[in-house]
Amino acid sequence: MAIAHDVVVIGGGPAGYAAALFASASGLDVGLVEESKLGGTCLHVGCIPAKELLETASVLRTVRHASEFGVTVGDPAVDLVISQERKQKVVDGLFKGLAGLLASREVAVYAGTGRLGVDHTVTVDGGEPAVLQAPHIVLATGSSPRTIPGFDVDGTLVVTSDELLSITEVPERVAVIGGGAIGCEFASMLCDLGSSVTLLEAMPEILPGCDADAAGAVRRAFKKRRIDVHVGVQVHGHDPDGPATTVRFGDDGAVEVDLVVVSVGRRPRGDAAGLVGTRVEVDDRGFVVVDDRLRTGEPGVYAVGDVVATPQLAHVGFAEGMFVVRDLLGEHPTPVDPATVPWCIYSHPEVAFAGLTEAAARDAGHDVVVSSHRFMGNGRAMIVGDTDGLVKVVAEKESDGRAGRILGVHLVGPWVTEQIGQGYMAVNWEATVDEVAAFIQPHPTFSELFGETVLSLTGRSLHG
Repeated sequence: MAIAHDVVVIGGGPAGYAAALFASASGLDVGLVEESKLGGTCLHVGCIPAKELLETASVLRTVRHASEFGVTVGDPAVDLVISQERKQKVVDGLFKGLAGLLASREVAVYAGTGRLGVDHTVTVDGGEPAVLQAPHIVLATGSSPRTIPGFDVDGTLVVTSDELLSITEVPERVAVIGGGAIGCEFASMLCDLGSSVTLLEAMPEILPGCDADAAGAVRRAFKKRRIDVHVGVQVHGHDPDGPATTVRFGDDGAVEVDLVVVSVGRRPRGDAAGLVGTRVEVDDRGFVVVDDRLRTGEPGVYAVGDVVATPQLAHVGFAEGMFVVRDLLGEHPTPVDPATVPWCIYSHPEVAFAGLTEAAARDAGHDVVVSSHRFMGNGRAMIVGDTDGLVKVVAEKESDGRAGRILGVHLVGPWVTEQIGQGYMAVNWEATVDEVAAFIQPHPTFSELFGETVLSLTGRSLHG
């Protein structure tokens, strides 16, 4: 006999557990099926462990430059065994907290693989066999690292993010294949830890999807740090020789390394929930097909997170999980707009943006006005000794030639992942430059540069 719930969620990553928690907070009876560990990729082999190791790299970088502040220290060294222990402590703490929160909300958690079948029946195979049934099903089966031909992942010489985040020794020479957000984070982290890094990207510029000026600023910063960046190149395989290997790329490029990191994005696990006998469709890329309300072809069945063709970001998954609960309750929420969600990249320098790039705005038919200012003149940046980067604001040009609605905000520099909030709000509230320029920015802060950049679009400025 099937166990009845109001909602059954298949997948316990950010999108899935957000849906489960929000549904429970809305008074619904919820079942959550997870085949591995609650928290999913983000908590265990993604966002949290990656940023923890990036913080280790940041501390090491800071100590190396301590003498510039008059602080005398010895030559710093990193012990990745201790760093990994700290990382695991953070992960375990968050995992325990999530499990406790789900329990306190009385969400029934089933360990095993959930398979959706006919009549909204979910069969749980594995750890705790069970049959569940609910009028509403949420598919949140996530994603896995993509691989590429010629680079079989062995966990030693060739790795993905899953394996890299558990290394206990710093490799001397590394090739990172893929210059997107994850690849740039890894390249930056490994460089700070002491590796000689070669970054290989098939597109004409690193960080595809970022504003051209932002991506260019990161590439210049990487060059200063002696990260060897090659753009517009294809990789053709590698030739192992003992503990090392030679990666072939471009027309005749080659680099000998001790580790290859394959970082070419993530593959959606659209077929991971069975779906036999249902009208749920999976496209040829592996995404579950949904409408703008995240509804599948099967009435009452939704899909959220990495398994749908929206930005593969944990916070987008949170938002989608909450959205579908409000939708199934008949509250008519506003759909998540993929074009305006905030993005954060934790390389050094950091990158954060929301809204349209300058090129995308022009391609969309907007007549635009652009302003940008660099951190090199910002007092707070000079104080902390981190002046690489810029703030760029893209605004719509009105009929009288003045700058009007803010279309995009693009930040590169120190702690910009903590500063994007006001830019994201400006874009999503369709605020004008005059409205945003009226707000006071505290001094001295990094955020002053955003205020200065917006202020200059009004036709008058202080320092720009």
